[in-house]
Amino acid sequence: MTFQEIRERAHRVRAIPLQEVLLLAGAKRDRYDKAKWHTAKGVISCTAAKFMNWNRSVGGGGAIDLAMHLNHLGFKAAVEWLCHHFPNLDCRDPLEPARTAQGWLPPQDPGKLPTVKRYLTDQRALAPFLIQPLIESGRLYANNRGNAVFLLLGKENKVVGAELRGTTTVRWRAMAPGSQKDLGYFAVPAPGVTTAILCESAIDAISCFELHPFCLCVSTSGARPNPHWLPWLIRQGLEIYCGFDSDSTGETMASNMIALHPAIKRLRPSEHDWNDVLKQHRGVNPKAR
Repeated sequence: MTFQEIRERAHRVRAIPLQEVLLLAGAKRDRYDKAKWHTAKGVISCTAAKFMNWNRSVGGGGAIDLAMHLNHLGFKAAVEWLCHHFPNLDCRDPLEPARTAQGWLPPQDPGKLPTVKRYLTDQRALAPFLIQPLIESGRLYANNRGNAVFLLLGKENKVVGAELRGTTTVRWRAMAPGSQKDLGYFAVPAPGVTTAILCESAIDAISCFELHPFCLCVSTSGARPNPHWLPWLIRQGLEIYCGFDSDSTGETMASNMIALHPAIKRLRPSEHDWNDVLKQHRGVNPKAR
């Protein structure tokens, strides 16, 4: 099985409800707490797509992580186990890399992926269990220069742009040439949420999601008060917070956004940005980039 085939299968099975996976693995739901399940690996609590094994202090997100945990399987084996037991699962549409023929989307280089992963986990303190699903879904990859590429998705999961982040000692960020960031955004998938938090970058959105795992964390690709997709997001009935950086630009853009959309509230990171908050939470020097 090729890497692409594994990725496509993973994309198909990741959204299987955790309750279905637990039942298949022989777990028993607690009589008094519907979020709690009794398994051979201990007591597991589930909230939306997240789970936590309190007996072993191990958690994760999505059906693949849970299948790996319950059955002591590797990633590929867990994907195959889910495909075998859920053969009729509807496939979600794969990401459609729009306009790749014109060459504007940075080319993928799987050989540079370890560098990107080390940067995100070691220097940015992001949890591997959040990074890996983004890679498998195609939302995050490494380009031929070893940069991290975060895809912006628009209608029908079409790729409309990409945030680029340098992974060397020189700190830089940019948009891929040809990006149309008013047509879509990068976000950490979170089904069933009622709250959204707007962040200034993809790394901040992932950091914010780790701190607020029951929220949809969205990157606006820079502090912008009124991206064109924002009214659509408001119409979804979500409670929306502006989580821009705690600096003069972030404060000004947040005030402008709230003036345009009074239903939006301010959620200010306690450090400069959400990644700094996460690193402080993990005991990492916030200045380490």
